[in-house]
Amino acid sequence: MARQLTFRAAAAHVPGSGAITLILEALRNLTLTFATLFPIINPLGVAPIFLSLTSAYPDSIRKLLARRIAIYGFLLLGGSLAIGSAVLAFFGISLPIVQIAGGIVLARTGWTMLNQEGSDTTDGPKTGTVEGAMQHAFYPLTLPLAVGPGCISVTVAFGADIRQQSTLARTDYIPPFLGALAGMVLVCIALSLCFEHAGKLAAFLGRPGTNIVVRLSAFLLLAMGVQIIWNGVTSSLAPLLVRAAP
Repeated sequence: MARQLTFRAAAAHVPGSGAITLILEALRNLTLTFATLFPIINPLGVAPIFLSLTSAYPDSIRKLLARRIAIYGFLLLGGSLAIGSAVLAFFGISLPIVQIAGGIVLARTGWTMLNQEGSDTTDGPKTGTVEGAMQHAFYPLTLPLAVGPGCISVTVAFGADIRQQSTLARTDYIPPFLGALAGMVLVCIALSLCFEHAGKLAAFLGRPGTNIVVRLSAFLLLAMGVQIIWNGVTSSLAPLLVRAAP
């Protein structure tokens, strides 16, 4: 960070370099946000789970649902970036507690899917309605399936880091913030596309292949939930262990 601040301070004395620095900061945050959130959200890996949970709906409703999930996901990520740390501070909630609570929800979702009876996601009657689909668009399909506690904690940390660096370097906060938002838009677009074409992926894999992918993805979801819980527990206990050390 010190080297980055030195670069900014030197660039501030070059005519016209302020705007270029802010543009580069925006592009850096766009790339960093996309590269960090995409593997955490993992649209390709979550798509079979989305298909399993929405097997009662026709393709037309599933596409509407995928777009609604992408919108909810962006609002959740953008809100966490902008005011996430302030909201947690207002309610007196620490980030490790958010990790523990979200990890429990995520692990429960993975455990439920891991133990459910095998479902046919490639054919069969489609009787779900739009109203029924939209009732589940936010929970559990957006939170915690698509945008889980790991994404939220990372995004809150991004927002705090952007504000801190902008304050220390005395630069504008808006361009880096917009760059991070643009990266989130790209991630949510990728999420929507993967969910919309989940049926094609299931048709390509076939019924046995789809069931295998769903089981493996559910197990990974369970493991991610346990890992997030562990991260929250260790983060909470670390200060206590430091204080207790002689």
